Formats: sequence, structure tokens, C-alpha cells
Amino acid sequence: MAAHLVRRCCWRHFGAFIAAPSAVPASLLVPAGKVAMARALPQAPLASFHTSSPSSWADGFSVKEQVEDSGNPEHKVIRELIETATSPQELFQLTKHHALNSNEASLIIIQLSRLAALKNLETESILQDECFQQVISIMDSQISQVWNNTLLNLLKSLYSLGVDSNKREMQSVEQEVLWRLRRLTFRQLASLAEFFAAKQVKESRLLNEVIKKLELRWTELEGTRTVVALISKVGHISPALMDRLEDKALELAEQFNPDDIRKISLALAYQNRRCVPLLRALSYHLIQKHSELSLNVLLDLIFAYGKLNFHQPQVFQKIATDLHPHVSTMTPVEVTRCIRSFSLLKWLNLPLFEAIAQYALDNTKQLSVTHLCSIILSFARLNFQPSGIEDFFNMVHEVLQGQLDSLEPHLLTDLVWSLCVLQQAKAPYLQRVLAPAFHAQIRGDQSFKAQNLRLRLININAAARLESPSYQGPFLPVEMLSATQPVGEKVTLLQSSLREALSGVLGSQDNGRFNVHTIYGWQIDAEMVVNSENKPLPLKDFAAPHLLRSEGTKPLPPGARRVAFLRWEFPNFSNRSKDLLGRYVMARRHIQAAGFLVVDVPHYEFLELKLERQRTAYLRDKLNKVMAKEMAS
Repeated sequence: MAAHLVRRCCWRHFGAFIAAPSAVPASLLVPAGKVAMARALPQAPLASFHTSSPSSWADGFSVKEQVEDSGNPEHKVIRELIETATSPQELFQLTKHHALNSNEASLIIIQLSRLAALKNLETESILQDECFQQVISIMDSQISQVWNNTLLNLLKSLYSLGVDSNKREMQSVEQEVLWRLRRLTFRQLASLAEFFAAKQVKESRLLNEVIKKLELRWTELEGTRTVVALISKVGHISPALMDRLEDKALELAEQFNPDDIRKISLALAYQNRRCVPLLRALSYHLIQKHSELSLNVLLDLIFAYGKLNFHQPQVFQKIATDLHPHVSTMTPVEVTRCIRSFSLLKWLNLPLFEAIAQYALDNTKQLSVTHLCSIILSFARLNFQPSGIEDFFNMVHEVLQGQLDSLEPHLLTDLVWSLCVLQQAKAPYLQRVLAPAFHAQIRGDQSFKAQNLRLRLININAAARLESPSYQGPFLPVEMLSATQPVGEKVTLLQSSLREALSGVLGSQDNGRFNVHTIYGWQIDAEMVVNSENKPLPLKDFAAPHLLRSEGTKPLPPGARRVAFLRWEFPNFSNRSKDLLGRYVMARRHIQAAGFLVVDVPHYEFLELKLERQRTAYLRDKLNKVMAKEMAS
């Protein structure tokens, strides 16, 4: 920092010395006539110094640049001709009638790039033109005299025109930029980094050096536009720079407009950076300062929050409320993107979901099968049943009829599984995924994806056996019904506390089983058998049809009932509610259909009890209530 201050002072003293008219060497003035095309001889040492004015310090203009910019009418006319040219031919004519210097040659190349982009011109013919070769040669001959801003635009233009990176002139420009990096402003460095990132130029010494300079000089970062641009376009290249950018964004959070917040949130989502302090600050200012949000902002925000699994109920409620009026005018892609994001966040907004269900009914012809599947999967995750359930699912069955074979196996499995959750799976769906030819392809496959598919097929098989009495088969073979246990699954506080409390309820280890893996693909935390007086009975001697291998064969005594204790953790519920997600509703339903009385142990009740005797009394009370309800029915 001290060295930087000393250098600034030196520039100020030398700038004051050379700023006087008498101090400007005559060699800096450009003659009005023709100039030689050869590389210029080295200038006097003072000619390379920068002036001390803020504007010239920022842009890196030398004294020669200032004099040439304002002191020669011919050069001013040439620059105006370059800026107003509307075709490459007009630009090339200038090379025939005027003696160009390196800056003017650079401006011609920049204008050529603009015209090529604006008019979709073929760049190959431009690059092969003799006049272009002459222009690039003039530029290269005096490359050290090209102004900083012009030099950066020149480099971008050469890339845009498709000049070979191995070409000598191209390497000369890159090397010149590399030498001048210290003299560039932070904004110029940022602009260069954004350009390289947009062009996806990853393996570049120049880009690496620019990123290093940005990392070192990040305290010079000012303005929301630069922060947003760097986060969204450059942050993914350098995690170290992204850390600094997040700190700066947190500092400027109050100044961001909704579109800035959208871009930053998307950048964090795509880079999978869950910066909680920044997300909280953006959410707060979004709620406090911005009452009206556009459709694009709403969709991108909920997508980013869903991808990052960041929960902010006030923002969700605002987005859902603001989206509701837009549903009827949204495209199928926007609708499915929206509903999938809400389902990932486990946020059920009834008016919005009802509007989406009505949208599906009104726009059946516009919805593809994939779009419809996404809607059904999202409904199933949140266990949402539309108010017009009969009309909705009649439409679904009509659209899906004859389309099942066109679906990819995993999507088809997820679709049928979701229909089972919503209790809408008909025989054709079940037969399609339970057929031997369908599940034969995953036998022996130990990959995570295959195991997940297998578990869902077991759940579908359970739905076919327990909830579809008219279904005649096929079913999964017995050897496929042993669900694989999760490896390294952590024991939760609710799980350990429940097991300790159940010891007092069971009385003896022989009276119960823990962590029971059933043939239905669901796990029971604890099971027991009680007689007609609610007394526990030993389990080993009784037949257990819910297990793959039963220890006993005796039927239950008259009046005896099986009881299953099911714990419900915080993630098992919809966001900010006491409603179970769809998969857990189906699990509870299947276990009941298998002949169990279910004792629910939700986290929000059980963990409130601090003493073990309180928890034991709580479980006994819940068991007695379940038994009393069963006897009353």
C-alpha cells in the first residue's frame, strides 16, 4: 500500500513537470502528412509517464495520447469517419487515402467487429482481405502507442472476429495487455474478465493474470453493476474472488434492484454456493423495498432458492402471491419450472397450486407428457389433491393413455410412484412397471440410481398388493423385496430418544422389534403386539407377513393387534406446517393397510418432553388412544 502511494506521488510530480507546453517534446506531435509504417523508435523516458489528473490516471493515457487526441484535426476527422462507417469497404477505403497510426488502425478493427456482429457479416472474408492485413500490420507496428481503452477493445474485437490465437499479431496484443495490467483500472480488468468468461476462454495466461489482479485489488470494487457482473460471469472461475465478491455484495445489498438480486441469486445457484448471510440480506431488502416484481424475477428467484435449498417463508409467500395472477399467461415450461421449485422447497400454496391444476385442464393440448409428469410429481411430493380431482385425473389418464412406452424408465417409475402416492395408479400403470421385463434391467446393479429405482418399485408393489384389490398381477419376485439399508445413516436425536422411551413401554426386549425393514419398502421404528388388555406379548413365536423372513408361524391370538411406532422428523413435513409430505403419507397408509395400528411420534411433540418418564408416559397415552379409537370403530 505504501509503495502504491509513493508511486502515485511520483506520477503527480512528473505529471506537473511535463504538463507544461514547453515540456512537451516535438517528437510527440504527429505530422499532418504521411507517417512511416515501421515500428516507432523508443520515446524519451518522460514520454511514457502518465499525467496526474484523475481521468488520465484512470484510463492510462500518456501525454502523447492527449496531444494526439485533441491537437491534430486530421486525426479527429479520421476517427469520425471510422465511427460513422457502415460497411467494411468504407473502412478499408480509409487505408488507401490516409496514413493511419496504430490507434486509428485499432479503431478500424474495433469498428469491423461491431459491424460484423450488427449485420451478421462473414468474418472469414474480412480476415482474408488485403486491406485488413495492412490494418493489422499498422496496429502491430506501433502496438505500444495504442491507448489502454482502445487496446482492450482491440483485443476483444480480434477474438470476436475469430483471429487465430497463434497469430503473431494476436499474441503481440495479448502480451501488450499483459504488460499493462498494473496500469489498468479495476473496471477495465473486470470488463476484460467478463469478456473472457463470456467467450469461455479458460486456458489463458492473460485470463489467469487478470483474475489474480482482481483478487488482489478487490477493495477497489465499486458500483452494483460491476459487482453483479463479476458474480454472475466471473465468480465461477475463481472461488477466492467469489468469496470477496460475496462480501462486497453483502455490503451493497441495500442498493441492489430486483434484477440485480435475480442475477446474484442465479449465480449462487449455478455455482452451488449457499451463502446464507448474503441470501438473507437479499431476501430482506427484496421484501422491504420492492413491492412489484416481474415474472422473470419471480421464476428465477424461486428456482435459485429451490436449487440452494434456502428457506425464507416471507419470500416464498410473496413469490407465490405475485405469481398467482400470472399463471394463466405462463408457458408450460414456466409453469413446470415454477411448481418443481416450490415442491423442492416443500412449500404448498393452495391458491397457486389450484391455479396450476386449472391451467393444466385449460391447456391440455399445449402441455407435453413431460410437462404433465412434472406437475404430477410435484403434486405427489406435497400430497396435493386438486379440488376438481376427478376432472384433473380423468384428463391425466386420457393424456397418458398410450404414452407410457415413450417415457424413459426412471421417469415412468417416478410417474407411477407419484400416482400411487395420490391413490390414482390404475392397473395399466402398475402392470407396466411391475412386469419382469421392466425390472430385469436393474437386477444386480448396485448404483445409487438403480437402488433408488428398486425401492420405488417395491413401494409400487406394496400399493398394488395393499390398495388395489382388483389388481391381479404381475408382482415383484420375492428376491427383489429386500430393500437395501442406507449406509452410514446418522442416528437422530428423535430416533435415539424414542428407542430409550420405548424400553419402558415394552418392558422386555422380547416384546418388540426396532428398525424393522418391511417388504413394502418402508421402515418401522418399532413394532409390538398387544393383547386385548393392551399388554405386550413376545413377538418371536408369531408369524410376521410384513417381513421377508418370519421367525415364527403362529397366528395372533384373538383380540391381539400389531402396533407400529413411526417417528416423523422435521424434514418429513411440508415447510412451516404439520402436514406430512406425500411419500410419508403413503408409508403410513401402507403400514396401516398391512394390519398395524400406527402410533405417530412427531418431533414437535416428543422432543418437547425433556424427561424420559414424560416420554414413556406420552407413548403409553398415545398407544391407549389408538387402541381406544380402534375398539370404538
